[in-house]
Amino acid sequence: MITELEKKQIIELIHQEVIPAIGCTEPISVALCVAKATEVLGRVPEKIEVLLSANILKNAMGVGIPGTGMIGLPIAIALGALIGKSEYQLEVLKDSTPETVEAGKRFIDEKRIHISLKENINEKLYIEVCCEAEGNKAVAIIAGGHTSFIYIACNDSILLNKQTVATGEEKQTTLELSLRKVYDFAMTTPLDEIRFILETARLNKVAAERSFEGDYGHALGKILRGTYEHKIMGDSVFSHILSYTSGACDARMAGAMIPVMSNSGSGNQGISATLPVLVYAEENGKSEEEIIRALMLSHLTVIYIKQSLGRLSALCGCVVAATGSSCGITWLMGGTYEQVAYAVQNMIANLTGMICDGAKPSCALKVTTGVSTAVLSAIMAMENRCVTSVEGIIDEDVDQSIRNLTKIGSKGMNETDKLVLEIMTSK
Repeated sequence: MITELEKKQIIELIHQEVIPAIGCTEPISVALCVAKATEVLGRVPEKIEVLLSANILKNAMGVGIPGTGMIGLPIAIALGALIGKSEYQLEVLKDSTPETVEAGKRFIDEKRIHISLKENINEKLYIEVCCEAEGNKAVAIIAGGHTSFIYIACNDSILLNKQTVATGEEKQTTLELSLRKVYDFAMTTPLDEIRFILETARLNKVAAERSFEGDYGHALGKILRGTYEHKIMGDSVFSHILSYTSGACDARMAGAMIPVMSNSGSGNQGISATLPVLVYAEENGKSEEEIIRALMLSHLTVIYIKQSLGRLSALCGCVVAATGSSCGITWLMGGTYEQVAYAVQNMIANLTGMICDGAKPSCALKVTTGVSTAVLSAIMAMENRCVTSVEGIIDEDVDQSIRNLTKIGSKGMNETDKLVLEIMTSK
């Protein structure tokens, strides 16, 4: 059973991890750090020095920045300094206009921005910004979480210093979760206390529908809704799950000015944890209560798995997010806790090892692979078919299988991560 204290802690954790974001969270997090340093400096910087961990650099190189029509970090940094407001958190650039984008381009042309790799750090999510103007200097550092400031200083005055205490990553793991606890929470918590999760459905569905009207990224969602839906895939719940999920991802990665609800610091994870569950529920006439509980099961499963994987890793986040949606779909199909656990085992047996090679328009392809596997795993689970512990990395205990997955993603694939970055930066 879940205690009242645990319930309160879990609700707090979900509010912390499931938040709106405009644009890919890595460059937006850099813009947030720049905005904070600029606010502390009290004027527009003459020069901005940015030091980043390899994973941040990798995820910020090829992605569109909302409202700019441009790709990559320089414009995110320039706008962070010119119009960014740190109080907006991951919507830091929402006040951007065509005029400010032009000003941002001039800022870049004046060679005021310098970006480099922060050497010798273990933290995969690390952003250090130093802004200078008129002999004054302000420094801001984010580490562990996309909005977790651990150090802020202006000249010799230190305004915040959490560098010696736990970073956001460690702070989030104090609550001990298990798949059973996640399931019990989603099934037993009074509806009014978890109804807020419906906002993920509203926001992410709007993002998908907006993408069908435009031409974003590789337009995978739009392609799937066209002739192919009828001729090849069939006008089915399955094809709608794929088109909605990839559509929202298309728009986001291309830099559309459309907010999505993120999960554990990633908009694509938020989309993949939400839309497959929502589309399945709506097209099968499920009640509001069923939608709320299935979405909660999906999102909290993602948060639980990310606790041991870490914010950023060499493992594509859609693997984790699609595992959450597979749980939600299995439950909506009438699955028991055991069958939900089977779905998780089936996901881990299939998708483990999918690399993350940065945030970019083609993430829509990986998201589609993830959610199609989510449906497949749920179907198998409902037939009581589950990959067994004599096969590969699967353990009899589902929580141990999850730890095996996250160990591979956080430790085993570190060399992969370095090689991926080397390939990306030497093209």
